[in-house]
Amino acid sequence: MRASVVVFPGSNCDRDVAVSLEKLTGHKPAMVWHGEPQVPDSDLIVLPGGFSYGDYLRSGAMAAHSPIMADVVAKARKGIAVLGICNGFQVLTESGLLPGVLMRNASLKFICRDVWLRVERADTIFTKGYAKGDVIRVPIAHHDGNYYADDETLDALEGEGRVALRYCDAAGEVSDEANPNGSRASIAGLLDESGRVLGLMPHPERLADAALGGTDGASLFASLLETFH
Repeated sequence: MRASVVVFPGSNCDRDVAVSLEKLTGHKPAMVWHGEPQVPDSDLIVLPGGFSYGDYLRSGAMAAHSPIMADVVAKARKGIAVLGICNGFQVLTESGLLPGVLMRNASLKFICRDVWLRVERADTIFTKGYAKGDVIRVPIAHHDGNYYADDETLDALEGEGRVALRYCDAAGEVSDEANPNGSRASIAGLLDESGRVLGLMPHPERLADAALGGTDGASLFASLLETFH
């Protein structure tokens, strides 16, 4: 699997993703600076977590206009797989590859802890390593993870089966109490219309090795490897 990780000023999980990818594939991904005009030929492009441009304007808004993003958008629309994690999810919405917007957490506080997620789709290139309804534990670390879309957009997303992951409790129950940031419909991970672009706020790369305290995130990367081996 040929993978590229885009590095923005303020990215802080680019190496974590690179380690997870290298462990599975045996190959180091290309680390691509945001100022480059193009991404190398890749099966997968990852937009990692962090605080691109310090989130000084609006999370992901400035990164969406980085030179590299025109090529990322073009490649995504041609079917290249794109994974946006945390800040990368924000960049995907700001660049128009995913609908909606990520706003301040409902608590107006930065949240850093493990959460439970329910797998809503197990038939995608990102989630085939799970079973539908699986409950997994993955860390979050964000201040702007409150996913918002209007009612019409939400209805379309639900009708088209584009919600990949939802916040839930340990038993898999979705509720306001189990929603850490106020995201509408408890959305934690969202697919584009093709199913080949995924944005998610939790960090699977931070729980992808037993040495980190768990491996629930590893199956996401293994799913991609199975697709592009």
